[in-house]
Amino acid sequence: MGIHDDDIAKVRSSADLVALIGEHTEIKRSGRQWMARCPMHGERTPSLSVSPEKGVYYCFGCQRSGDAITFVQEMDNLDFAGAVESLAGRYGIQLRYTSKDEGSRRARKRTLLDAVEKAVEFYHQRLLTGADAGEARSYLRSRGYDGEVVRKYRIGWAPDDWDQLAKHLRLSADDLRDAGLGFVNKADRQQDFFRGRVMFPISDERGDPVGFGGRILPGHEGSKYKNTTTDAVVYDKSRVLYGLHAHREGIVKAGEAIICEGYTDVIGFADAGIPRAVATCGTAMTEEHVKLLKRFSADRLVLAFDADAAGLAAADRVYEWEREHKLEVRVADLPPGVDPADLAREDPVELQRAIDEATPFLGFRLERVLAGGDLSTVEGRARTAEAALDVIAEHPDPLVRDAYLLDVADRCRVDLARLRELAAAPRARPVEREAAPPRRRDESPAPSAGPREVPNQPDDHYFDDEMVPADSLIEVEHHAVAAEDEALRLAIHRPDDAVRLHPKLFADVTRQEALVALRSGGLLGAGDRAGERAAALLRRLAVDPSDADPADVVAGLVRSAGRRTLDDLRRVQRALDSTDEQKHHAVASIGPIKLLIERLDESDTREDAIDQLLPWLIDYEEGRSA
Repeated sequence: MGIHDDDIAKVRSSADLVALIGEHTEIKRSGRQWMARCPMHGERTPSLSVSPEKGVYYCFGCQRSGDAITFVQEMDNLDFAGAVESLAGRYGIQLRYTSKDEGSRRARKRTLLDAVEKAVEFYHQRLLTGADAGEARSYLRSRGYDGEVVRKYRIGWAPDDWDQLAKHLRLSADDLRDAGLGFVNKADRQQDFFRGRVMFPISDERGDPVGFGGRILPGHEGSKYKNTTTDAVVYDKSRVLYGLHAHREGIVKAGEAIICEGYTDVIGFADAGIPRAVATCGTAMTEEHVKLLKRFSADRLVLAFDADAAGLAAADRVYEWEREHKLEVRVADLPPGVDPADLAREDPVELQRAIDEATPFLGFRLERVLAGGDLSTVEGRARTAEAALDVIAEHPDPLVRDAYLLDVADRCRVDLARLRELAAAPRARPVEREAAPPRRRDESPAPSAGPREVPNQPDDHYFDDEMVPADSLIEVEHHAVAAEDEALRLAIHRPDDAVRLHPKLFADVTRQEALVALRSGGLLGAGDRAGERAAALLRRLAVDPSDADPADVVAGLVRSAGRRTLDDLRRVQRALDSTDEQKHHAVASIGPIKLLIERLDESDTREDAIDQLLPWLIDYEEGRSA
C-alpha cells in the first residue's frame, strides 16, 4: 500500500535539497558540501552537512539524516506518503498509488485543499472587482493597504449573501463542510460560513491555504473576527500561524519570529520592513506553534501583544518552552494601547525600536509588578517585593532568579540577604535535565538495545606471533571501523574504484548492510532497503567525502579483514575442541596470511597481495557463515 516506487524515485531526483533546507535555516557552501545550523535541534554553530550531488544530509550534532523526503517529514510533521505528495505537488509530479483506498483518502484531502484554494481566489477576485466590495476596499485603503499588499496576501471579500460561494464551488455537502467553507442549513440548503467580511487566507507552512480569518467591517454587527471552524478537516488552529509561509525567509534569516494577535499586525510589520511576523489564529499560543517556529530556526520569539493577556499561555509554560526548545521569549516595548499595525503605518522606526529593545519575558512581567506597586512607603515596598518574588519564583533557573532579586532589592529598598532567604523557601521546581555528552564527529550513533554488531573479541588478541593485550582492543576496533568507513566512502563517492569490495570483508553488520543496500538501490534508495542505522551511516559518509587513495582504502579493508581472520585462526589453533583437521588447516594458513598482510604495506607488492587475499578471505568468511 502506498505510492509507486518509480514515482518516489522521480520525486527524490527532482528535489532541490539545498533549496528545501534553505527555507528553514541559512545554508552556505563549504567546499564541495553545504553547511547549515540544523533546524531540527538548537545549536549555535553549523553542524548540518548537505551533499546536493548525493541528495542527502547528515547532522553531526543530533545525528539526524536523510534525503529530501525525510527532511520534509521532519519539518512539516508528515508521514512518508504525505512528504512525497508535498514534494510532488511542488515539482509538478503526478503520483500513482498501489492501493485504491489509499489513493482515495489522500485524493479527498487534496480535493478539500483545492476547494479552499478556489475559495481564496473567489473571495480575492470579489474584493478586486465586485461592486458590493466597495466599502471593503475603502476600509483597506484606510489601513494603508494598496493593491500590491492586497494581491500579495490575497486578501478577499465574502459577499453578504447566503450562498454565493457554495453556488460557485458546487461541492457536495460533505466537502463543503469538511473544507470549512459552509454547511447545510435548516432549510436543507447549502449556506456559506463567511458572509460580509474581509477575508484573510490562512496557509500552512507549505503554502497550502487551509482556512480563513474573516474581519467584520467597522460599524457592522458581529464579532470582530471569525475564523474557520475547528470542524474543518484540513484546518487546525493550534498548528497554523498566519503569515508563516509568506515570512519564513525573514524568520530564518533573523533567527527570530514576532508573534502578533491580528492579521493586520502581521502585514503591518512586513510593510514596515520587518517581514518575520506571524499571528495565532483565534487561539492562545501552543507548544505546537513553538515547535513549528523552531523548524524555521526561530531561536527567539518576540511577543508583539500584551503578554499578560489571554493570547498567551501561563508563564510556567513559557519558561518550559524556553528550556525544552532552547529558545528565548521576549516582549516588544510597544507604546501602551497602540496596535503594531497602526504603529507600522504611523512610525515604522518606533516599531523597529520596540522589537530591537524587546524585554525578556520575566523582566517584562517583573517590571509590570514593580511599576504598579507603591514604592513610597515601607509597607508598599514590602508588598511589592513579595509580589515580585511570586513572579520570579516561576522561573526554573536559579541563576536567573537571583539576578532579578538584585533588581527587586534595589528598587524596593529591602535587604538582599533577607530577600534571598524568602526566595529560597521550599517550592516545586521543574526537574533539570542532564544534557547528553557531545558526540564526536567521527562517532557513529549510539547503538540501541540489541545484539552487539561488532563481534566480541577474546581476552588476548593476536595479529602475529605476539599477543596484543585486551586493553588495546578499543584502539584496534577503532582502526577496523575507520577502515570500513573509508571503504564505504569509496563505494559512495567513487563506485568504479570500489568494485572489489565485498560485504564479507566487513566485520560490522551495519556496515555490511550498508554496502548491500548501496549496491542494490543506490544511496537515495538505501533508506528504503536498509535499516535506519545503516541508512544514517551512508548519509553521514556521503556528506563527509575523503580524498584517500582508492588502493590504500581497499588495502586497508583487506588488512583489517585479514587480521580478523588471523585472530580467528589462532583461536581455532588453541581451542581444545577443535579437530585435528581444523588445527592443521589453521596452522597451514597462518603463515601465508601473515606474509600477505605484510606485503600490503609495500606499494610494489600490494596489488598482488590483494589479488591473493581477497578471494581467500571471502571464501573463509562464507565458510564460517554457512
